[in-house]
Amino acid sequence: MSWIQTYTGKQFYPLTPSLEAIDVRDIAHSLSLQCRYNGHCRVFYSVADHSLRVSRIVPPEHALWGLLHDAAEAYLTDLPRPVKHAVDGYDRLEDSLLRVIAQRFDLGWPMPEAVRHADDVLLATEMRDLLGPPPAPWPLSASPRTETIVPLTAREAEQAFLARHRELCGSE
Repeated sequence: MSWIQTYTGKQFYPLTPSLEAIDVRDIAHSLSLQCRYNGHCRVFYSVADHSLRVSRIVPPEHALWGLLHDAAEAYLTDLPRPVKHAVDGYDRLEDSLLRVIAQRFDLGWPMPEAVRHADDVLLATEMRDLLGPPPAPWPLSASPRTETIVPLTAREAEQAFLARHRELCGSE
């Protein structure tokens, strides 16, 4: 089988995605149920919650990119960074799908550097607030934010993700 069934019931081909099959409701739902760090956090913290936070700390012109920067994971899944980079072809597949998602939501390509930086800032903040003590130093160049992350539930994250999308785009 070369397709997956999405939350809204679409037949989605992750290796050959079509613009019409990409739906923000599927993205929000899937990302809200995926735990960051492969589930190795002290409490459940979703990719949707993370993405929502990235969208709020980037410059306003990049907020939609911030919200959707991990949207490909709704169709491919979230892999830890070392695994993602070690699986032959995964980076290419994720990049290809993210390009289609960017096109679907009228985002320029490539992803702005400000979004990548915000992602790293959140990584530093999440490491501090949501993970146990590190066994070795993480190679981070960004500093954490001052506020402490209090994770949303999966349902709250899904609803907040969709509300942020409506705020930025005017509709679902």
